[in-house]
Amino acid sequence: MVHTSTAQSEIPAAISVDLDKELGDMNAVWAWFGYDEPNYTYMNDGKKLLSELSALSPVPVYVRAHNLLTTGDGTPALKWGSTNAYTEDATGNAVYNWTIVDRIFDTYVERGMKPLAQIGFMPEALSARPQPYRHYWKPGDPYQEILTGWTYPPKDYSKWGELVYQWVKHCVERYGETEVESWYWELWNEPDSKYWGGSVEEYCKLYDYSVHAVKRALPTAKMGGPHVTGPGGNRGRDFLRTFLEHCISGANYVTNTTGSPLDFIAFHAKGSPKVVEEHVQMNMGRQLRDIAGGFETVASYPQLKNLPIIIGESDPEGCAACGMATNPENAYRNGTMYSSYTAASFARKYALADSIGVNFLGAVSWSFEFENQPWFYGFRDLATNGVDKPVLNVFRMFGKMSGKRVHVTGSSMYRLAVVVDSSVRRSYTDIGALAAKDGGAATVMVWNYHDDDRKAGKAAAIDVTITGVPARHVSVTEYRIDENHSNSYEVWKKMGSPQKPTPAQIKALENAGQLETIGKVRKHDVKSGEVVVPISLPRQGVSLLQVVW
Repeated sequence: MVHTSTAQSEIPAAISVDLDKELGDMNAVWAWFGYDEPNYTYMNDGKKLLSELSALSPVPVYVRAHNLLTTGDGTPALKWGSTNAYTEDATGNAVYNWTIVDRIFDTYVERGMKPLAQIGFMPEALSARPQPYRHYWKPGDPYQEILTGWTYPPKDYSKWGELVYQWVKHCVERYGETEVESWYWELWNEPDSKYWGGSVEEYCKLYDYSVHAVKRALPTAKMGGPHVTGPGGNRGRDFLRTFLEHCISGANYVTNTTGSPLDFIAFHAKGSPKVVEEHVQMNMGRQLRDIAGGFETVASYPQLKNLPIIIGESDPEGCAACGMATNPENAYRNGTMYSSYTAASFARKYALADSIGVNFLGAVSWSFEFENQPWFYGFRDLATNGVDKPVLNVFRMFGKMSGKRVHVTGSSMYRLAVVVDSSVRRSYTDIGALAAKDGGAATVMVWNYHDDDRKAGKAAAIDVTITGVPARHVSVTEYRIDENHSNSYEVWKKMGSPQKPTPAQIKALENAGQLETIGKVRKHDVKSGEVVVPISLPRQGVSLLQVVW
């Protein structure tokens, strides 16, 4: 078929789902979330959002947060958080205080969630270069202003190791050995960047002291790293390789033996949007190349290729707290472009893991909420002032998918290699799907995505053909995210974009933020194991077809 924008609007796109061709488990790799500001965790909107994330997932959700060991009084701020877990008395003896970090972890555990517990950042009393320490960054300020004394290695590695040991030991005592065994512990964030004020060798040394302490407190605990940036490029890949080779065959800084324990491997992957001709243009290929680079690096080590991989931050770009007022390229965040990007990119993450043959455990969406900020300010968040944004409904859709992933093809679905190499930039949109089957049901997530956020135009007609259905009749429920469904942002704009909405308006926005169905439940006949479900999907829209027999 010759694809042009005109042809695509006139000829129905075809999606084919083969239930008899299984690809692998429909693991909830999406059920991982993270944020810089840990003190938002136990605030009203933070607790509300965490409860929603827990409720939408069929498995425990993992949560990753920065600043769990940072010194301070717990006052939240953008790109900042603190727990005051470690200070020293006048004679230099350690003083441990778990009050705030317990409050954070309690909030997770009470909701059936699990910490992806980040060991960092450096307490002021341990930092080799502590001053200045507290920063007061705000959107529009130079990003490097956040890089203060918390970034540096410890002046005493033994004291650092004892801090980590005492923290893990305390968690075991508070939550129980079985619970903490189900967590993941990690060291630092993006140590190949200026988040780490030391060298790669000093990071490896810190890792040895940290993992030794974790295992001393709980031998069955799971520990990994290094959470480097962009392993599709030289810097991240080189740091990752140095770290992995240290864990395999390097001299351990604590035990003087060979190697260091490693239970999982983590790296980060980001896209790179920009403004082009007065509209936002995404760059999904950039993010996927980072993921491919990380997967390929891990797969190149026979000793490590079966270890779980966590993409510790996996997002369309890099700064969650940079709003669209200061960064206009972030205008994608409030509407359905973020939703369709999320659907289309997660499908490719599964596909990359399949093609490279790695153990893909999870991908952390670095997106949470920001307390006491303007409505729909353009932060990369899942909710604003307690109101869910359209992107959160993609995760509600994912939460309805289970069982086995099955084979999907599409007449307008970009091939994996094309998206990785050059993103979604051709004259036609990416009309694709991710599908799963489980017992007497199948689920098909369909998107209509393009990197260019242009005016929607005419909705695409799509014929979704499902084969291998072991029944004579099916019922189909369609969930939808588009301009008119599951979209609090469009409702807010129609209200006049109020920054002080009334209680009645807030209630209407909360309702609009929930996942909606479109139309009624439809009955379809199945002929020779095949059923065709026609839908009409706007540009940047996402549908989930729930097919039951």
